[in-house]
Amino acid sequence: MTGFKTAESPFKSDSTPSNKAGVTLMNNQIGVVVADVMSRQENVTVTHLPSMIRVDCVGRMDFVYDEISEALGEEEGFYDASEFEENMSTHYGKMIHMDDRTVMFGNLEEAAEFIGDMLPPQVQRS
Repeated sequence: MTGFKTAESPFKSDSTPSNKAGVTLMNNQIGVVVADVMSRQENVTVTHLPSMIRVDCVGRMDFVYDEISEALGEEEGFYDASEFEENMSTHYGKMIHMDDRTVMFGNLEEAAEFIGDMLPPQVQRS
């Protein structure tokens, strides 16, 4: 038997960086509001599913706590990292919690640079 060729699998491994990051939120009152706030960012895609909401980005996205608190009709400081974690079930990409926001990066090098900028300068020892 000659000329037989196996079709290429659509599930083959691809290690090309996607530059994407995202989270899965619960599809509840808070999750819907968070998704609405995040959908205002140009590079963010929101997908509403029956039991969850996907919030995905290309590059970087910032969950700014005070913006989300305001959209929820709550006082500043209501929405914070613990509220974020309570409503989120999974994520991919690099996640950095800060006092005023959670930042998601699709590019590890960009996240490392961001973290490096936040660290105090190293003291050179002679």
